[in-house]
Amino acid sequence: MYYEYYAGGAEDQHTLRENVEAFRRIIIRPRILVDVSRIDMSTTILGYKISAPIMIAPTALHKLAHPEGEVATAKAAAACNTIMALSFMSTCTVEEVASSCNAVRFFQLYVYKRRDVSAVLVKRAERNGFKAIILTVDAPRLGRREADIKNKMIQPQLKNFEGLLSTEVVSDNGSNIEAFVSGTFDASLCWKDIEWLRSITSLPILIKGALTHEDALKAMEVGVNGIVVSNHGARQLDYVPASITVLEEVVHAVGGRIPVLFDGGVRRGTDIFKALALGAQAVLVGRPVIYGLAAKGEYGVRRVIEMLKDELELTMALSGCPTVKDIMRSHVRTEQDRLQCRL
Repeated sequence: MYYEYYAGGAEDQHTLRENVEAFRRIIIRPRILVDVSRIDMSTTILGYKISAPIMIAPTALHKLAHPEGEVATAKAAAACNTIMALSFMSTCTVEEVASSCNAVRFFQLYVYKRRDVSAVLVKRAERNGFKAIILTVDAPRLGRREADIKNKMIQPQLKNFEGLLSTEVVSDNGSNIEAFVSGTFDASLCWKDIEWLRSITSLPILIKGALTHEDALKAMEVGVNGIVVSNHGARQLDYVPASITVLEEVVHAVGGRIPVLFDGGVRRGTDIFKALALGAQAVLVGRPVIYGLAAKGEYGVRRVIEMLKDELELTMALSGCPTVKDIMRSHVRTEQDRLQCRL
């Protein structure tokens, strides 16, 4: 049940497959005779320097994978000198994660019908040293995750909500998580509510879930501090584009004015290189981190990040890119590029 919760996508899982397959259709165009005796993968996100453009995406319920949960994930992120985004649906409290290690952390937010619950969690995150809010905007309702319905997936009681809200829901119609979300998530959330969020925190606000240039332009209008191009790991609406296929559309709309981050389907260092070439400042990694956590706890998460870093370093060297800034759009060729060449 828990494996299928992590691994599954929405409905036919078309977009879930496409998130990975779309990377395979992007070709790398390496440069030769470049001095790559030293490779520097470091980069800066919202002013915070990290060892490589690889962050940990916000994913829920880590204790279903390992008893130490998000604390183990946070320690691995600190050891790898990168940023972890803690899920609003974490099985460890904000305070437990904050006290576990000294690292830069962002806090992912869902907005509930009871705005006071969301506000309390935002203020706790800010008080405990989190550096940014990632507002997930593609989940007014939960996508149809048929494996969870089949398995009657049970939502555990979350310690972050103790004294605020019960996450215990009884449903005879399948997934208890779906029933919980239906009763709590605020489907009325809209652009004007960015101002509400700004009124309760001084932290930078990134929105996660943009897939079009129209929404990227609107995000710029309301003054967000960054965008995460994401289709929620293909867990919300099936048959939306693979994230990598719309990354460049959002990057062009933003025009370098705010950072654009990316998640969806990253499995190799070559995938990270391709996303950077198409304009992402960094990628967020979700499922691979969960699988590492399930296999070997903190060490497993660390190894996943280290493997991706090693692969990215080798890709940069073999492509003639000694630094992240050297990775250019001309280093990749997409399906659209090939189509235009034929025309």
